[in-house]
Amino acid sequence: MTEPTSQAARPTPTDHSATIKASLKRRYRAETRFRWYGRIAIAFGLAAVLVLFVDIISKGHGAFKTTHIAVPVEYDLAQLGVRDLNDNQQLALADWDALFKSGLRELLPDVSGRSARRELYRMVSNGAGYDLKDRLQANPRLANQREQVWLSADDDIDTYFKGLLDGDPYTARVTEQQIEWIDELRSAGQIRTQWNRNFWTRGDSREPEQAGIWGAVMGSLFTLAITFALSFPIGVSAAIYLEEFAPRNRFTDFIEININNLAAVPSIIFGLLGLAIFINFFGVPRSIPILGGLVLTLMTLPTIIITSRAAIKAVPPSIREAALGMGASKHQVVLHHVLPLAMPGMLTGAIIGMAQALGETAPLLMIGMVAFIVDIPQAFTDPATVLPVQIFLWADSPERAFVEKTSAAIMVLLGFLIIMNTTAVWIRKRLERRW
Repeated sequence: MTEPTSQAARPTPTDHSATIKASLKRRYRAETRFRWYGRIAIAFGLAAVLVLFVDIISKGHGAFKTTHIAVPVEYDLAQLGVRDLNDNQQLALADWDALFKSGLRELLPDVSGRSARRELYRMVSNGAGYDLKDRLQANPRLANQREQVWLSADDDIDTYFKGLLDGDPYTARVTEQQIEWIDELRSAGQIRTQWNRNFWTRGDSREPEQAGIWGAVMGSLFTLAITFALSFPIGVSAAIYLEEFAPRNRFTDFIEININNLAAVPSIIFGLLGLAIFINFFGVPRSIPILGGLVLTLMTLPTIIITSRAAIKAVPPSIREAALGMGASKHQVVLHHVLPLAMPGMLTGAIIGMAQALGETAPLLMIGMVAFIVDIPQAFTDPATVLPVQIFLWADSPERAFVEKTSAAIMVLLGFLIIMNTTAVWIRKRLERRW
């Protein structure tokens, strides 16, 4: 037998207390470090987002204003060679640029020489003649009349003048003669910045001062309408079947595993799928909202199915049991009780899926929605592009003015995404029920 431990070797209560206090101090220090790790991570994430937003806003806010020059214009139909404003052939053959060219010569009469006049004419946008044409067609009473029109300046003049107002003009593509003319027009009040209506009301253009996002916005709206009309009912129906009616066997387990895997598939794979099936097999025309909606439907279906199943699972089993106890059929339980209670979560998942689809570029590039589209789409079968693809195209353009356009379009896209996600949160908070 071992000898009993002596009294002196036994730990005293004081020793136990010191050990416990030391252990608690280590635990508290570890918890404090863990909290600080979380705070640092959150602060780093917020700082990164803040830097991103500041960079985008600082580069893109200038696109919401554009430089205009006040030019005297006389709509001389004889000079244009137009006898009937309703004759499209005469309008197409008319020299509309002659209207603003003569106005610029009148505005700066000291300019002489062919080269100097070419520099003078380049101060106004290449699309100014078409703007005057549209203005005369919209107001036939201006025929043979005279007025002062604020015409869009060329993108290089616009970049220089807005930089001049900010104290840092960009002179790389502006001549010294043009700078003198800008100073002269500025002192006379004939040049200023105005709200850029073209950015909000027009489609794409090779001229930065004429380019707008409205064509891309309409294309995105048509594409998302197709996506929502297909993905929401199909996704909700699939979720209801898998959660409420499908038997538990290997086949349904296989389906559920594949749905979860599809949610993690890169989006460009869906573009390849759309290219192979919808274009090559079914012959759907490229670059139309119907095709884009079909591809984005395939991409968003897994997200909607997963979120809809989670919303159905969140409905308490007591609701089902009470309805069955009152004599309701399984179909009536799902249709009249489970579905209404799960609908807020389903709508939230659908809106999040639509926000994901709104920001997608890669699958739409694969199906040809990267085409240069000038006209505003009016239907689901008209050629169109979408806002992310428009941003991609402008980011690849060499002109400095497109940098502003790109950042401004990103700001608009982020605004739509914030609105959609805020709407999803509001719907969930507004309609959800707590038990």
